[in-house]
Amino acid sequence: MKKTENNKDIIRAFRISLPVMAGYLVLGMGFGIMFSTKGYGEGWAALSSLLVYAGSLQYVMVDLIAKGASLMTVAVTALMVNARHLFYGISMIERYKGAGWKKPYLMFALTDETYSLVCSDVTSNGVKDRYRFYFFLSLFNQCYWIAGSLLGAFIGGVMEFNSEGIDFVLTALFVTIFTEQWMSTKNHKAAVTGILSSAICLFIFGADKFLIPAMICIAVIMTILRSKLDENTVAPASCEPEKQEVGDSEF
Repeated sequence: MKKTENNKDIIRAFRISLPVMAGYLVLGMGFGIMFSTKGYGEGWAALSSLLVYAGSLQYVMVDLIAKGASLMTVAVTALMVNARHLFYGISMIERYKGAGWKKPYLMFALTDETYSLVCSDVTSNGVKDRYRFYFFLSLFNQCYWIAGSLLGAFIGGVMEFNSEGIDFVLTALFVTIFTEQWMSTKNHKAAVTGILSSAICLFIFGADKFLIPAMICIAVIMTILRSKLDENTVAPASCEPEKQEVGDSEF
């Protein structure tokens, strides 16, 4: 009986991850193709997606590696490109508090899309073990990215491929997830806060420098409004675990 329930959690995680698969396979292929044009094969593409696993950074990384950038340049670039993940991690401390040995991987695999799905309590409705569900949801998403990278590197090695515009797939995917979550909750304070904060910071700081100020602004506002938001609100500061019983976290 317990094994059956565990399998249901895994199957639900797979089903919830399917929209991400559509985006990650295509965008992962784009990265693999770009990487292969710099002389790196399938093995390097897969290793990058396994250990780095940061879509936007991996795209930037292609040129950094090709130009022989220093470690300091790579480190600073990684911090600037993925600064938003600092906020993601902080907001997930409570939700992942009881994850045990799964927690390090859950934090590592917290991409934009995985974060959005994990923060939606709707996605984990009916699961026996929330942490097992989160683990496999994160794992499936990374597997899609790795598979896409491998396929792209292979294609790039055997034929010419125009990848112009392919990096917009991830943006389109995130917009789709955002829209679905907007429709699934009645409280839109957090979403409106994020949109307005980003728009204002974009106007003030410009496209190249607005991200970090916007994230700080959102974090401050959501901290102030935190007690007034419903548990199912989609926002970094409101991503709290639902109050429910969960089974044994081992599988």
